Amino acid sequence: MTNNGGSLDKRTFRKLSSLYIIALSAIALSVIISQVIIRNYLNDQQSDSTIINVAGRQRMLSQKLTKEILLLSQKDNADNKITITNHLKKTLQIWEISHNALLNGNDSLSLPGNNSEKIVSMFQKIQPYYETILNASNNIIYKIENSSTETNSELASEIALVSNNEGDFLQLMDKIVNQYNIEASKKVDRLRHLELLLMFLTLTILLGEFLFIFWPTAKVVKEIILKLLKSEQKAMKIAYDTDVLREKNEQSVKEIRALNQIMDETLLFARIASDGTTLHVGKKFSELFKLSRFNEKAKFPEIISIHKSEQQVIENLLANYSKIGWQGEVKATTKDKRTIWLEMYIIPFNSIIDKSELLIMCSYITERKQAQLELELLTKKNYEEKMNQQKVISSKIIENQEKEQNRIAKDIHDGIGQMLTALKFNLESINLNDQEKSAAKIENLKTLALNIIQGVRTATFNLTPPELSDHGITPALSKLTRELSKLTGKNILLYNKTDFNKRLNSLSEINIYRITQEAINNAIKYACSTHIIVSISHSEQLLSIIIDDNGKGFDPEKIKNKKDGIGGMGMTFMKERIKYIDGRLFMNSSPENGTRITLNIPLDKNLDSIT
Repeated sequence: MTNNGGSLDKRTFRKLSSLYIIALSAIALSVIISQVIIRNYLNDQQSDSTIINVAGRQRMLSQKLTKEILLLSQKDNADNKITITNHLKKTLQIWEISHNALLNGNDSLSLPGNNSEKIVSMFQKIQPYYETILNASNNIIYKIENSSTETNSELASEIALVSNNEGDFLQLMDKIVNQYNIEASKKVDRLRHLELLLMFLTLTILLGEFLFIFWPTAKVVKEIILKLLKSEQKAMKIAYDTDVLREKNEQSVKEIRALNQIMDETLLFARIASDGTTLHVGKKFSELFKLSRFNEKAKFPEIISIHKSEQQVIENLLANYSKIGWQGEVKATTKDKRTIWLEMYIIPFNSIIDKSELLIMCSYITERKQAQLELELLTKKNYEEKMNQQKVISSKIIENQEKEQNRIAKDIHDGIGQMLTALKFNLESINLNDQEKSAAKIENLKTLALNIIQGVRTATFNLTPPELSDHGITPALSKLTRELSKLTGKNILLYNKTDFNKRLNSLSEINIYRITQEAINNAIKYACSTHIIVSISHSEQLLSIIIDDNGKGFDPEKIKNKKDGIGGMGMTFMKERIKYIDGRLFMNSSPENGTRITLNIPLDKNLDSIT
């Protein structure tokens, strides 16, 4: 949402910010003014209480002063007079200081001295009595201090002055104290009115802010929300249109997935520019070639080898295959002069900033390459012996596979083929005019068709069942025993003793299935077994499959040279398959007890990596 003068949201929120600042400033200003005025009034109130306290104490001091002077008139002992005189001097000093402080102010007593005109006039009236008492008291003190033989009769005139003026002084002082109280009460009343006025002022400010700031702001926010909702609808439409455009990027997504898959499989990767400059080196790559610090200007061939010849080979590969990519083995030498072998993938791609780059993906194959080189260094005689041995094994496997194919072909030709031929002749011999013979032949054809179906199921069941690839070895063996039991009429049972349900890799599952299938078929064909039990059990490291039958058994020593059956190619077939999956096969047989074949397969080497 944009208009002339800037985006709508910026202008709106700039306006809202200004309004809120004004509103908060007005409230803050009113609070500050209120606090200043109230604090001033409180300070005045505190001064008023001090003034009233001091004024009330003046009354007490004047009475104490008169009392102490009267005591002097009653004492004849000089020592007693001196003691009372000292008390009198202190009282007189405090009384004089307080009077002057009330009249003119005193910082030490926290008295401001800003009396009203009425109080000033009242002090003018009390001033003659105050001065009379003050002068008479000073004369008494002076006479006593300068003449120890002073008699009470000589002090009578000063004492009389004090006594005669003390009553008038007290009356006027009471009026002054009352006037102070009245003026303090008026100040409190003014403070109450002022607080009420400030409260109404604050409420007025809040009402004005609500009417002129917050309420209009709420309307503006509501309008903005409505516009945002409309924008959201437009964004949803744009998102829908974006989904349509995603189809054009499927090829890029496939390439990225391929790159991710390669990175997952190799762990050694680097990204370089088209001129060979290294842009990024993976952590595993750095650890392998001991790169303590990555140098962005370093050439990739210089990173993975210290020999010029090896660097030249890699430079040629980068130059020749920077457009089409390459995969193969390269030799490298680390900084500590250690030779390593890498299977390298050079993958060209365009980066986000439309620059041509190369993605280098490597697999560490040093051990494999060293083993390969050692194998190449073997003598020709040993190599030929191994090749001949491998040819013998391969020929036996091919021979066994050929026999299996011939057996399936024979089953189809001799069984299914003959039954189909009989079916054809019977169909051709049906005479529709002879309904009684035709009905008998049709019943015979039904039986023959069922036999053909059973023969087809028997022949095709020897092929790999779909349960093996879909659900794993346990369901496949379960179906194998169940179907063979139906087809052959034998009691063939499967017991999963430890509820094994894990998936193995496809190579392991097909070999275990074929070995078990071979063992059961041998028990049916050669041992004439009527009961066959297949048991499955496992631990954390080992899977064990045992095939027991109650057949006639055999003596393993007597059939070592036999070329068919379980002692000949059948045993070779099973042993070769068990080697492929790093397992072990054990066989025990006797004419009295039947045959037991045990398969032990290590799980750590054969489990499916996905599970």
